[in-house]
Amino acid sequence: MRRGTGKDEDLARSLHDNLNSSSHAPSHTPWDYNARGCRKCSGCHGDIGSGNYLGCMGTFFHPECFLCHACGLPITEYEFSLSGNKSYHKSCFKELTHPKCEVCHQFIPTNGAGLIEYRCHPFWSQKYCPSHENDDTKRCCSCERLESRNTRYVSLGDGRSLCLECMESAIVDTGDCQQLYHAIRDFYEGMNMTIDQQVPMLLVERQALNEAIEGEKHGFHHMPETRGLCLSEEQTVTSILKRPRMGGRGLIGIRTQPQKLTRKCEVTAILVLYGLPRLLTGAILAHELMHAWLRLKGFRNLSPEVEEGICQVLSQMWLESEVMPGSRNMPSTSTASSSSTWSYSKKGGKSGVENKLGEFFMHQIAHDASPAYGAGFRAANAAVNKYGLRRTLDHIRLTGSFPV
Repeated sequence: MRRGTGKDEDLARSLHDNLNSSSHAPSHTPWDYNARGCRKCSGCHGDIGSGNYLGCMGTFFHPECFLCHACGLPITEYEFSLSGNKSYHKSCFKELTHPKCEVCHQFIPTNGAGLIEYRCHPFWSQKYCPSHENDDTKRCCSCERLESRNTRYVSLGDGRSLCLECMESAIVDTGDCQQLYHAIRDFYEGMNMTIDQQVPMLLVERQALNEAIEGEKHGFHHMPETRGLCLSEEQTVTSILKRPRMGGRGLIGIRTQPQKLTRKCEVTAILVLYGLPRLLTGAILAHELMHAWLRLKGFRNLSPEVEEGICQVLSQMWLESEVMPGSRNMPSTSTASSSSTWSYSKKGGKSGVENKLGEFFMHQIAHDASPAYGAGFRAANAAVNKYGLRRTLDHIRLTGSFPV
């Protein structure tokens, strides 16, 4: 017995020593104990005691201290979301992480595979449900952004709509556009590319432009939407005579005038769609004026890639002179071309909104996917950057192609 008692005492002493050695929680444990061994709340850092508590990720909380990291309210639901070491209500986590459509402002739905699928504009980063591409949602004919449910675009009356930002600098009648047109002619003259003929310029509706295209035998036209045209045939064209006014959700009171264009040289007129922002109108004018310059200077039988490509380069050059003056040491028309009073502040400078539009129009030119306007521009731009505009034009005159 005594031997056994001695063994029991040894065992008791050993267990006591082991208990003493484990009573100190290691410093790396994810929860805290007070000196009496009670759990401590990771929210308020107070003792939990004998009341109800929650355990999560190896830590403990009073029920009222287990808070959503987004809204700051207690999480009382059985299910919740975790991100790293932060907890959220499931609804708050969805609001925080699930993308919302910038058109209908609803959560973008998942597809058949359970994945969130949406469309995103490559320049504006506007995210929207794929369904809006086919549900008659309006798209701005200038900047391509889709109409949001809480805004309303302006109807131009010919099937096109314009967002309010583009409308701020829109040019809506032929008289308004004349100063811009002459400023771009001056831009050409500043590059020693004078256009001697007084070529008429008219702002027209979409139907009038399409009718003029049908009557034009010469030229390559960018489909599906042509926004400008350099005419070489005699035609009668209906132009916008008087600035329309805002009425409801669109422009009303448009007055037009038929105008007979006679052929006095290789170019009879330049036509541009009305209602586009100043910088887009100017870019179209710069493009069409290059068509006119080529014809008046005797460039013949150019391929669409060469002619449209070099015209796009001049359009891009003009935009660069407006948005980032000095980028190619080109003359700027910013002061001379303030034809739309809507686009300028009282101090005479372009707004940040208008500059961003200009960057978008340059992005459109640079990333156009069509063979003539896209690949043609990139080939023309590479030649101009390497050899300069004048040597590139001389090479085109001699060979009908770009120097490489």
